[in-house]
Amino acid sequence: MQTSPSPIRKVSPNGLLWNNSCQYSSGGAGRFRSEKHTVSTKLWGGRFSGALDPLMEEFNASIDFDRRLWLADIRGSQAYARALAAAGLLTEKEAEQIVSGLERVAAEWRAGQFEIRAGDEDIHTANERRLTELIGPVAGKLHTGRSRNDQVATDLRLWLREELTTSEQQLRTLIGVSVERAATEIDLLMPGYTHLQPAQPTRWSHWLLSHAWAWQRDALRLQDLQKRVNLMPLGNGALAGNPFPIDRDRLAQDLGFSAPTPNSLDGVSDRDFVAEALFWATMTMLHISRWAEDLIIYSSREFGFVTLADAYSTGSSLMPQKKNPDSLELLRGKAGRVFGNMSGLLMTLKGLPSTYNKDLQEDKEPLFDAIDTLTGALPIAAGALATLTVNRENMARALVPEMLATDLAEYLVRKGVPFRETHHAAGAAVALTESQGIPLTELTLEALRTLHPAFEEDVVSIWSYERSVEQRDARGGSSRRAVQEQIDELLLWLGQPAPV
Repeated sequence: MQTSPSPIRKVSPNGLLWNNSCQYSSGGAGRFRSEKHTVSTKLWGGRFSGALDPLMEEFNASIDFDRRLWLADIRGSQAYARALAAAGLLTEKEAEQIVSGLERVAAEWRAGQFEIRAGDEDIHTANERRLTELIGPVAGKLHTGRSRNDQVATDLRLWLREELTTSEQQLRTLIGVSVERAATEIDLLMPGYTHLQPAQPTRWSHWLLSHAWAWQRDALRLQDLQKRVNLMPLGNGALAGNPFPIDRDRLAQDLGFSAPTPNSLDGVSDRDFVAEALFWATMTMLHISRWAEDLIIYSSREFGFVTLADAYSTGSSLMPQKKNPDSLELLRGKAGRVFGNMSGLLMTLKGLPSTYNKDLQEDKEPLFDAIDTLTGALPIAAGALATLTVNRENMARALVPEMLATDLAEYLVRKGVPFRETHHAAGAAVALTESQGIPLTELTLEALRTLHPAFEEDVVSIWSYERSVEQRDARGGSSRRAVQEQIDELLLWLGQPAPV
């Protein structure tokens, strides 16, 4: 029995690989003519007489990832059909055929029945091909004055606008969980750290709110970003503008954009909004990562401040006693992934000539991945925070007298001693306790007076962690009043009533 030969991999004269289904054309280096592939019906196919190398066809296609823009593409096309009719380029009947036909295409996507076919190199080609099958040649009028350059830029903005709305809601939920816990557990004290070394007493609520404020900045950045996302490139054509009397202001209004982009050259090539979205995602994940790192440390046996719920932990395949904070570790790890998406796109953009270049096809996968990561990460963070258990006794045991050394210095300040002098005296007190092997609170008044004569009997009043925290009463501090003020501010920002 004779079998057909397997494809033979050869090297063309210029070093390119080819096989026995393609012949290297003598018409010029790098031009291929296929024996088995005919020219596909493409939006740009009229210029070409030869078939595309199948490998190039696959390399060029974006349908595998930009198919998720299907709804944005259909909504943009429906609005454009109405704009064409308003400009007299379509009859009302033709516009209605196109709009209703696109609604049938959308129904197929929703039902999971849309069939991707050979030649559907991107979502625009796929939708227009299917529309033509459904309503006939009138579908060919839809692309009048429009290019995939302005089409894809519009689709991406429409898609991102909706995704960022979801992300903002998720961020607000995470902030709300933090504020709710801060209000409920406002009296719980814990050590505060600098350089990961015990520093001063603070409130657990103060720590919670420190991350909530960072997330609020992320939300504010997101709101500002949305203004620049919400501009419409449609009507810019390939680069030089639309030759027909399209009312772009009306078209922008139809699609819910605040305004059309002001310059057609910039409009088709601008991906600042993608880079900004990736920066926002990177900063948000950076803040989540730092928060997760704190909780990973606090949940370790050595600290034992918190215990993660089983729903956000996993075990070891070897060591049965283990309870690993995998939810937090994944959040920390995914921050690097999102940063990589941002840095990769910036390198793609940095050397591009104006206006549209196919390099810009590389904007979607990093953006999709980053937004998907955030969409998964934010609810996980909120769930882990809402369900963890605080171990009050362990936090209390971690408070040590040396954390009151600053209070000792501040005691002398209140006696009129310059701070530089009081800092030296407090440091000497710590050194003295270390040499004697006793805690700071056991230094006698006589011993303290050898360090500075301003110490008096009332110095014993400073040996209180609660008092130390309450002394920090300036705005933004860790006193109960200052923390409650932060809670009220964030509740006001969230649009929630402050507790009575």
